[in-house]
Amino acid sequence: MSRSKEKVVSSLRKIFKSKNPSNDDLAEDKKPSEADSTAKKPTDSPGKRIRRLEKKIKPTPVNPTPDYSVRARRLMKEYKEIQKMQNCKSDAVFTVELINDNLYEWHARLHTVDPDSKLAKDMADLNIPFILLHLTFPDNFPFAPPFMRVVEPHIEKGYVMDGGAICMELLTPRGWASAYTVEAVLMQFAASLVKGQGRITRKPKNTKEFSRRRAEEAFRSLVKTHEKYGWVTPSLSDG
Repeated sequence: MSRSKEKVVSSLRKIFKSKNPSNDDLAEDKKPSEADSTAKKPTDSPGKRIRRLEKKIKPTPVNPTPDYSVRARRLMKEYKEIQKMQNCKSDAVFTVELINDNLYEWHARLHTVDPDSKLAKDMADLNIPFILLHLTFPDNFPFAPPFMRVVEPHIEKGYVMDGGAICMELLTPRGWASAYTVEAVLMQFAASLVKGQGRITRKPKNTKEFSRRRAEEAFRSLVKTHEKYGWVTPSLSDG
């Protein structure tokens, strides 16, 4: 073979070798570098990460029903019981109703007091069918007492104070207990009216009218006095 042919054959071998790499070369080419593996590593989308967290953290179930307070549950129960009692008796001692459908503000009508008392005679003579009371229940009821006052008629003595406020230990923070019911409060008030020789004022011209503001002021003064000096029941003559 001449030298020129050898050169041609050698050149052709080099060309074919470059086009057909060996198995070792192929294996080497297939090994990814660290940079390539880091670059091609898939990353989680924000949505996937959130879904993964949701599986780890159990969500708090949403309660579709309203969460009634202790005050609301207690008053609703008492109101229904009193309404049931009113419907069963035609001559109920007292009746109650919500003011403007407000569960925390009631009107109570005391229809009957001791029939042998002078107060009962006054009610009959003046054709007064009931004593109207106004009750409001604070946020922390039944752990705090309601505020109760006389609206009408105008009563003197009977532990009824200025503005229609009521001097009764049960209605003060010191004398109140959460076990007391509205019925117990009303019955205690009826007894205190008679015990204190309460009478209906026949000539109210020179007497200040009952009002909520004046009743609240008188009651606050009453509470402060008893907190300072203790609770001492006044004599019947003092009312």
